[in-house]
Amino acid sequence: MTMNDQPTWGVRAVRAVLSIRAIKVTGATRPLCRPLCTPIFTMICASLLATAMALPWGAQPSNAATISETNAAAKDEVNTGATVMSTVGATAALETSVTTSALAGLLQSLYPSTRFGAINATPWPGVFEVAMGSNLAYVDQSGQYFLFGHLYDMKSQRDITAERKDLLTRIDFDTLPLLDAIREVRGDGSLVLAIFSDPDCPYCQKLESDLRSLTDVTIYTFLMPLVSLHPAAHSKAVSIWCAKDRIAAWQATMWRGESIPQSDCPHPVDRNVALGERLGINGTPTLISVDGRMLPGAASKDQIEAWLQRSNIGAQGGTTSEVVPQ
Repeated sequence: MTMNDQPTWGVRAVRAVLSIRAIKVTGATRPLCRPLCTPIFTMICASLLATAMALPWGAQPSNAATISETNAAAKDEVNTGATVMSTVGATAALETSVTTSALAGLLQSLYPSTRFGAINATPWPGVFEVAMGSNLAYVDQSGQYFLFGHLYDMKSQRDITAERKDLLTRIDFDTLPLLDAIREVRGDGSLVLAIFSDPDCPYCQKLESDLRSLTDVTIYTFLMPLVSLHPAAHSKAVSIWCAKDRIAAWQATMWRGESIPQSDCPHPVDRNVALGERLGINGTPTLISVDGRMLPGAASKDQIEAWLQRSNIGAQGGTTSEVVPQ
């Protein structure tokens, strides 16, 4: 026992007995009290001593041991809390992954005749985005309730559905077989686009008329005749490809409506038609920017320039564009 430790009941009892004996020997007690007080105190101290000796020693922990045990318990609680917090993010991500995977199987079992694409979580709790071809829908976890339409974030004033559709329909421009296209470079050719076009399509002719004044651009024209609409377009497309000067033959056909001599040679026309169908292009003209965005229809020169500038900014690092290979 150190000087700072509190004495136990046994020690206190022994000290009391010794003190009483010392008093009896020295005669320090008052004469009137000696015959009565000494036996009483002796009995009390003996009782305390017996009680103290009967108590288990483990029931009298020192202050140092108590503090040590308390600190250890607190440390265990802190470590446990830290472990729980560190696993929250991983657990949430795993639950989302498991949920989307389970939902995919559920939807396929509920609607076996429908082909479902990717399923993703949305900012709307409990609602998931599901791709069905080129369309997007929203479904709950039960697979019973579907929402067809646009999902808006009113706080940030964003059309989430339109953004997702734009992303999902993007094409990896680098995978396009550019050798199967007519390549025309104007000016420095800094703006790049590809066009799927039909030589007998009136909207394609209008587009080519508007593009005549477009400068500093590289255009890859994929000849894609839609024979269901224009039966003579296939042979005309082959003749343009087989011409000695493909760009001159294309411009004569589209700009001035001239007829060119019919010819035949190994050509990519059929491959282009199959490529367009694989990319989901079901109409002409359809433009593809270098960052994979698609622009169907005959847009004006100003619209096309603004549309191309968006991809130019993205290429310089101003924006980040995710490319989804088709």
